[in-house]
Amino acid sequence: MSRTLRRAAGLALSGLLACGAAAAEEHVVTQKNKAFSAKKLKVKVGDSIKFANEDSFAHNVFSLSAAKSFDTGSFGSGQARSVSFDKPGAVEVECAVHPEMRLDVEVAP
Repeated sequence: MSRTLRRAAGLALSGLLACGAAAAEEHVVTQKNKAFSAKKLKVKVGDSIKFANEDSFAHNVFSLSAAKSFDTGSFGSGQARSVSFDKPGAVEVECAVHPEMRLDVEVAP
């Protein structure tokens, strides 16, 4: 393979990788009045959800789901925590402080 052809292939591959990285999206779910702003959310693998606390008290967002298990820890009013989703599946999200809070996330490939 010629030097020019190798360089062109490398640039094309870099462009494809950059497009893939740019495709990830950050979704924002607020927490207000002891509720998530959405009951259900569809995201893609690589996307993240930013949980923004708009209540005057702390929340703790977690999931024990097989597709994504996480625990953000407690975070107060005006703070946020982000979670990235790296494999497809159903993710049930809850708040450890307020058990009535629930969000169902569907992560698509």
